[in-house]
Amino acid sequence: MDASARPREISRQRDIVDRRVVMDALTEIARNEDLTPELQRARVLDALKEVLAKGRAEIRERFEAGEGARESGIGIAAVRATSFLIDQLVRVIHDYADWYVYRSSNLTLAERLTIVAVGGYGRGELCPQSDIDLLFLLPYKQTPRGEQIVEFILYMLWDLGLKVGHATRSLPECLRLAREDITIRTALLESRYLWGDDKLYAELRQRFFSEVVKGTVHDFIAAKLTERNERHKRLGDSRYVLEPNVKEGKGGLRDLHTLFWIAKYVHRVERVEDLVTKGVLTADEAAKFTKALDFLLCVRCHLHYLAGRPEERLTFDVQEEIGRRMGYTEHRGTRGVERFMKHYFLVAKDVGDLTRIFCAALEIESEVKPRFSLKSLPLGRFGRRRAKTIDGFALESGRLTVAKTTAFADDPVNFLRIFRVAQQHGFDIHPYALRLIRQNLRLVDSALRANPEANRLFMEMLTDVRDGEITLRRLNEAGVFGRFIPDFGRVVAQMQHDMYHVYTVDEHTIFVIGIMQRIEAGELKADHPLATEIFPKIQSRRALYLALLLHDIAKGRGGDHSVLGAEIALKLGPRLGLTEEETETVSWLVRWHLAMSNTAFKRDIHDPKTIRDFAGLVQSPERLRLLLCLTIADIRGVGPNVWNNWKAALLRELYFLTEEALAGAAPGAGAKARAAQVQAALRAELADWSESEFAEHVARGYADYWLAFDVPSLSRQARLVREAERTGTPLTVDTRIDRARDVTEVTIYTGDHPGLFSRLCGAMALAGANIVGAQIFTMSNGMALDVFQLQDAAGLADGTPRGAFDRPERIARLATHIEQALSGRVRLRETFSRRPAITSRTHVFRVPPRVLIDNAASATHTLIEINGRDRPGLLYEVTRTLTALGISISTAKIVTYGERVVDVFYVKDVFGHKIDQESKLKLLRDRLVVALTDPDARAAGGDDTPGRRRRTPSETLPA
Repeated sequence: MDASARPREISRQRDIVDRRVVMDALTEIARNEDLTPELQRARVLDALKEVLAKGRAEIRERFEAGEGARESGIGIAAVRATSFLIDQLVRVIHDYADWYVYRSSNLTLAERLTIVAVGGYGRGELCPQSDIDLLFLLPYKQTPRGEQIVEFILYMLWDLGLKVGHATRSLPECLRLAREDITIRTALLESRYLWGDDKLYAELRQRFFSEVVKGTVHDFIAAKLTERNERHKRLGDSRYVLEPNVKEGKGGLRDLHTLFWIAKYVHRVERVEDLVTKGVLTADEAAKFTKALDFLLCVRCHLHYLAGRPEERLTFDVQEEIGRRMGYTEHRGTRGVERFMKHYFLVAKDVGDLTRIFCAALEIESEVKPRFSLKSLPLGRFGRRRAKTIDGFALESGRLTVAKTTAFADDPVNFLRIFRVAQQHGFDIHPYALRLIRQNLRLVDSALRANPEANRLFMEMLTDVRDGEITLRRLNEAGVFGRFIPDFGRVVAQMQHDMYHVYTVDEHTIFVIGIMQRIEAGELKADHPLATEIFPKIQSRRALYLALLLHDIAKGRGGDHSVLGAEIALKLGPRLGLTEEETETVSWLVRWHLAMSNTAFKRDIHDPKTIRDFAGLVQSPERLRLLLCLTIADIRGVGPNVWNNWKAALLRELYFLTEEALAGAAPGAGAKARAAQVQAALRAELADWSESEFAEHVARGYADYWLAFDVPSLSRQARLVREAERTGTPLTVDTRIDRARDVTEVTIYTGDHPGLFSRLCGAMALAGANIVGAQIFTMSNGMALDVFQLQDAAGLADGTPRGAFDRPERIARLATHIEQALSGRVRLRETFSRRPAITSRTHVFRVPPRVLIDNAASATHTLIEINGRDRPGLLYEVTRTLTALGISISTAKIVTYGERVVDVFYVKDVFGHKIDQESKLKLLRDRLVVALTDPDARAAGGDDTPGRRRRTPSETLPA
C-alpha cells in the first residue's frame, strides 16, 4: 500500500494535468489588470473546472480501457491518478493565493504553512467520488494571512464541487490530539506531504513517531482490532453478505487498511513491499495483498462511476453491470454476475487469510491478548521456543504447530492430522504452521486424496461434534478443504445471485453441518425437539454427515444439482471409507434432499395420496429420520429468519403421517391422537373457561386446525373467537408483532363467502403489506379463521431487509382496507390498475414465469403450481385470475424464496371436479402466465371475485 501518488508511477501524467501549463494560465489571469478581483476569481474557477473535468475524463478513459493492469493494477492506477490530479489542483490553488491574492514579500516563521493529505487521500487512494481530507499544518497559532490562504483554498475546492474534509492545527496541537484520539493518530500515521513547508512536515513525522507512537504499540493494536470487530458486527460480521460493503465490510478495503496501519505502526514502513524486507510478509503474501487491494479498488471505482456519488455497497442492481464491465461472462452454465461475485468473495477470503495469520503472529510477537484477535495475517519469522509435544505437534503460545519446515513435505497426511489434533485438544493453529500449509498446498494431491489414513482423519473431523464446524471452517480457510475434496473447492465462494441464499455454498454447507452437530449434542432441543429425539435412533450417522457435506456440492454446474451431487456421492463415498450401503444412502439423500421440504411446503400433506407418494419415495423409517434431520439443518442454514414455527409444524406433521403410513397404520389415526393431546394442553391454558365454553370451541375446529398452531397461538385465537361470538361482531381483525421472526401476525375471523381469500390478499397488498405466510381454515360453524404473516412490502420493492408490518397508522389502515374490501366499498381491481413498479435495486432479478398443472398428484384435485417474481399484490392477482375462470380453491400453499414466489393451489371446477379439458387447461395456463409476467395485466371478465371458492375443512398456506 503506497502512501503517495508519485508522478513517476503515473504514465503520461501531463495528459491528466500539467501543473506548469495550468499555473501559466492562472498567472495570465492574475496579470490582467482589466479584471476586477471578483472576475479574476471567476476566471480562475472556470479554468480549474475545465482542468478538473479534462483530468477526470482522461483517468476514466484509462480506467475503462484497462490501462495500468500490467504495472500496478487497474484500480490502483486509477486512484493514484485521481490523487495526482487533486494534488496538482491543490498546489496551483495554493500558489495562486500565495503569489497573487495574498502576496507577501517577507514571511515570518509563524506564517509558514504546510498542506498535508490525510485519510484515503493521504494513502494515495482517491476514488472518483471520495472525500478529500486535508490538514493545514502550522508551526504555532494561526495567523491572519494563513487563515486567508486556507479559506481561499477551501472555498475554491468547494466551488469546484469537491467534498473536502479539513482541519487547521499547529504542530503541538496535532501531537496532543494524536495522543488523545486514535482516529487522529491513524490519520497522521498515513499522512502525506502535499505542499508548502516540507521541513515542518518532516518535524511532524519525526516527533509523531518519537512522542506518540513510541511505547503505545500494544494500545494501538488493541484499539484497531476492537474497532475492526465492532465494524464487522455493525455490517453483519460475514464476508458473504448479499450486498457487501466494499469499503467497510468484512474482507473489504478497511480490513487491508487496518492490517497496514498496524504493520506501519509496528514496523514504520511506507510500502507493502517493505513488509517483505522486514520479514513480516512473504513475497507471495505481499503480492496477494496488492492483488486484493487492486481488485477492491477497481470495484469501488466502478461503483463511484456508476452511482455518480461515493457509493460503497455492491448492491444487486450494480452487480451485474460491474461484472460485465470487468469482463465476467457466462461460462459453463454459470452467469457472469455469479462468477464476478465468486471472485469478489474469494478476494475477501484472501483478505481474511492474510489478516488472520498476520494478527495471530502479532499476538505472539507483541504479546497481545487473544481477545483482540483479528484472526487473519502472517508476520515474519517468529522466535519459536521449544514447547511440549502433542501427538507429534508442538504447542507454542497455546497454538499447535510443526517442529520443522519440511513437516508437510515429509508426510502430507499432516495437512489433515494437525487440524484433527487441534480439534481433539481444543487448540488453534499457529500462524507459522498456517503459512507453511499455504506454501505447500500443491502437496495436497491425488496421492494424498487416495491415502486411507488421510480420509479417515477427514471423516473423523466431519463427524465429531466437538468443534466440528470450527475445524471445517479452519480447514476451508487454510485452503486444504478444497484441495482435498476438489468438488468442494468448486463451490468455495460460490454465491447465487438472488435474495434468498444469504451465504456462499461453502459457508452454507459448513453452517449446516454445525447445526446438525448441535442437534446431535442436544443443544437445539427447544427449537427441534423431534430431530433431537430421533437422532439417537439413526444408524447411518456417517452417511448423514457426508450427505450434509455433499447436498449442494454440484451447484453452479448447470443441470439439477441434486442429480449431479448424487453421482459425486457414489464416487466419493468409497474413497472416504464408507461401505456400499452407506454410500448408496448418501447418494439417495443428496438426490432427494429437497423432497421433504417440497412436499411439506408445496403439497397438501392431509391428502392421502401425498402421503402415499412420499412414503413410497422414502420407503424406510431410517431414511425418513435421516431426511428430516437433513431438511431441518438445510433450511436453518439458508439464512436468518428462514426457519419458523409453521415450517416446523408442517415438517413434524409430515414426518408423523409418513411414519404411520410406513408402519401400515390407517390414514389419519395418529393425527386424531395428536389433536387430542393439543386440546388437552389448550384446556390447561384456558383454565378460566367453563367446560361448556371449551367444548363448544373444540367443536368448531377440525383435526387439522389443532395441529397447525402451537398452544399459545391456539389460546389467543380461542379468546378472540369467543369474544367475536359473544358480541356478534361480523369481522374481527387482530394483529400481533412477532419481533423474533420480524413479521406481523394478522388473525381474521369472519363469515366465509366466495372470493374471501382473494379479497383479503388484495386488501393487504393495498395497505402496503406483503404476505409471507398464511394458515386459512373454515370452522364447523361456517366462519373463516385466517392467520396471515405480513412484512412491509417496501422491503420487497426496494431490496432492503423486509421488516414487520408494524407502523400503527398502517395497521389501522389495513383493518380499514379489509373491511372495505369485504363490504365491496373498494374496487380492488380498479385500485390496482396503477400499482407500483419494481424499483431499481431488485429489478435485476429475472424469474421467468412458470405454470405447472398436475392432475396426478391428488386423487380429487387439480394441482396448480406457479413460479414468478414476487411483488406487492401478486397473490391477489393470481387468486383473482383463478376465480375469474370459475375455479374454486380448496387448499393454497405459499412459499417465498427471496425474490421468487412459489404458490401451489389445489383446485376444482365449478362442478367440484378436476380440470382435465385441454382447452380449459391451456386457457388457465395462459392467463396465469399473463398475471405473473405483467404487473398491470388483469384477468378478463367478472368483478373482483367472480366464481365461487370452495373451502375445505382444512386450508393451509404455510410460510
